[in-house]
Amino acid sequence: MTSVLVARGKVRDVYAVGDDRLALVASDRISAYDVIMPTPIPDKGRVLTGISRYWFARLAGVVPNHLVADPVPADLASPDNAGRTTMARRLTMFPVECVARGYLSGSAWKEYDETGAVAGHALPAGLRESDPLPEPIFTPATKATSGHDENITRERAAEIVGAGPARDMEAVTLELYRRAADECARAGIILADTKFELGRDADGVITLGDEALTPDSSRFWPADRWEPGGPVPSYDKQYVRDWLDGIRWNRTPPGPELPDDVVDGTRRRYIEAYERITRRGFDDYLRETGAKEPA
Repeated sequence: MTSVLVARGKVRDVYAVGDDRLALVASDRISAYDVIMPTPIPDKGRVLTGISRYWFARLAGVVPNHLVADPVPADLASPDNAGRTTMARRLTMFPVECVARGYLSGSAWKEYDETGAVAGHALPAGLRESDPLPEPIFTPATKATSGHDENITRERAAEIVGAGPARDMEAVTLELYRRAADECARAGIILADTKFELGRDADGVITLGDEALTPDSSRFWPADRWEPGGPVPSYDKQYVRDWLDGIRWNRTPPGPELPDDVVDGTRRRYIEAYERITRRGFDDYLRETGAKEPA
């Protein structure tokens, strides 16, 4: 069976395979400030795919996921796609991003600093940037076709998807976050916040899709470098953003070519995230998936 390209996102290319299957190919593209950079980060797509596979397996007891064991279509089974292709069931996705936050950072910190609340959650006064929250909170967002997603309240999410599904989505999101945060802590990593994509399968069962707990969808901090009162270094594309800010790029297309040291530094951070979370070597993943010849 062959595939048909049906969507191309900032990172993933999505192919239809028959009526009920998708092939998701995670590229090495990297975006910053909603602009795709012209320079790829080698193996970034494989890191995202490998970490997602790890978490799908670890969290299957909380919620089903979209993975299937179907073979990759012959037209996509190239060496370049090895280790970066996911075969998945088609889902009917909810039009709401499911975000869980355990620490005050990013857009949540900005909102709290201005209003004392985050997505309708009233929080104690006097919290600092990167402080832990009293308990994890659910802060949904609308899915933007371009630009940034918009943070919304739980009440607004219920208006969009219905009260019952909204309650179920919040419960699933917070349980996924708690279990993943506990596991990350054992690896010396703080899971500050993360975003999930939930949908329904053909039987109407809420199912986890897209990616799970990757550096692109999550804010991972090295626990030994966490210090509240300001931003914390993270295992994600912040390294690229910092370089772009340093050259005073105007954040409009086209993005500048990234220098070799920025590419290499970003790749190292993604791979370190993979190895610390999964507790296995990234080269092992490459060999296992056929992306690298056996030694």
